[in-house]
Amino acid sequence: MVKLSVTYEGIDDYKTSTFMLPDDVSYVGSSCGNQTTGPVLSIEFGKGNSWTIHFTKIKDTYQGVITFTYNTKDAVLFPDAKKKDPVTVSANYPANPIKLNTVFSCSSEDTVKSGNVTLTFQNVTLQAFLQGGSLSSQKTLCDNDATMPTISTVDLVTKSLLVSPAGTSVTTELNATENSSSPLPSIPPEEKPGTGSYNVKSGAVTCLLASLGLQLNITQQVPLIINFNPNTTLASGHCGQTTAVLQLIDGNHKVDFLFAVKNSTSEKFYLKGLDIAVVQSTNATLLATNHTLDNWETTMGNSYLCRKEESIVVIPGYRVNIFDLKIQPFGVDDGQFSAAQECLLDDDTVLIPILVGAALAGLIVVIVTTYLIGRRKTYAGYQTL
Repeated sequence: MVKLSVTYEGIDDYKTSTFMLPDDVSYVGSSCGNQTTGPVLSIEFGKGNSWTIHFTKIKDTYQGVITFTYNTKDAVLFPDAKKKDPVTVSANYPANPIKLNTVFSCSSEDTVKSGNVTLTFQNVTLQAFLQGGSLSSQKTLCDNDATMPTISTVDLVTKSLLVSPAGTSVTTELNATENSSSPLPSIPPEEKPGTGSYNVKSGAVTCLLASLGLQLNITQQVPLIINFNPNTTLASGHCGQTTAVLQLIDGNHKVDFLFAVKNSTSEKFYLKGLDIAVVQSTNATLLATNHTLDNWETTMGNSYLCRKEESIVVIPGYRVNIFDLKIQPFGVDDGQFSAAQECLLDDDTVLIPILVGAALAGLIVVIVTTYLIGRRKTYAGYQTL
């Protein structure tokens, strides 16, 4: 069972909409994952509302992130809403990493709160990255169930992901809140990360090339900046006709870059998604995912080049900072970068017309001002008859 409660601004006053996940849902976007991308359970309902769990495996544990998007344009769930916009909240799920080949189980009712959203879960059995396609006999109980004499659960099974969309045992308050203008914690300055060169191969052939400096900027309760060390960072991934993935792992820190072809006719690729996983301890992992990006659009057959720093927001509170970027996820020939298409930040030719225009405008102002002053002095030498 999952119950959602959303407080939103109505035309006259604030309202609270409480509802259950409906029976009529769509699972478009759900995936069993592959060697580099974890399983995803994606549930869409109503008009523009979605509830998603994306799992990531790090070393001998797995954990996921819940992302809930509600759209106040949905008049059935949010009648008389003043603002008509989608809002997204996100949280680690479960609260602590679970050992591989272990079932996570929680029968107790529990809540997750973030901003104006409260999610109430109950009765969950979950296991991601199954071995042999069946549930493990090993169980990890949520804290509330650990004191209960009996456990009762409801199971929902997919090919390599077992999860009840009705529940989770997350008890900590969500760190990432809906879009807000509240100030973020200050972060001490950090050195610029080193630039590393990475590649992905399909068999013996290089199919993806990348050169970049990578930095994570996480503004949670304790601000955190992480620089990836090129000397210890490992690269992996896969290449396809329309999608490609670059995975960079440095110790307990992992970032996945998901690239896609824009469409069948545009002949352009772009950065579609970013996944972040940071293991802080055996009991805490920071996770963030966003597969709705639209960055680094480049014509197929070219590489993308951007020398200046670029900051990409994954979800509120989670940023990826990129330095000295050169990347080509498609059409690599003989293991070499193709001709580069530069980002607008690097293209100084854009600034030249602006600077010339500003200089001309300034010159015109000076000429007109001088002319007007001269006319005043001329008129001052005559008397009116």
